[in-house]
Amino acid sequence: QVQLVESGGGSVQTGGSLRLSCAASGRTVGLYVLGWFRQSPGKEREFVGAARWSDGSIFLSESMKDLISVSRDALRYMLFLEMNSLNREDTARYYCAALRCTREDITTEKPYTYWGRGTQVTVSS
Repeated sequence: QVQLVESGGGSVQTGGSLRLSCAASGRTVGLYVLGWFRQSPGKEREFVGAARWSDGSIFLSESMKDLISVSRDALRYMLFLEMNSLNREDTARYYCAALRCTREDITTEKPYTYWGRGTQVTVSS
């Protein structure tokens, strides 16, 4: 089993920035991809970004790629999400997720086996 714990969420004003962290523990050896998803009330969970652990390749949501960055600490099995110029539409619960192997599209929820409980981000004016 893999445990994922997110941190760094909170309340921020419009235009502000946040850095979220995800710490993976347990059977982390062999993890293939760690990613970030978010879900706003009444909306489906959507892909934000991900990192392939073997080579550090980064995948970002097309709609958010200009305002976010995803990075990792490979040795510590930590994943980070930096978000800039936040607006109210970024208010959501942000989840960390992980998978071991897949041929599925990693920008969708389907292939992810492990999920954290999420961290809430609230953007207000």
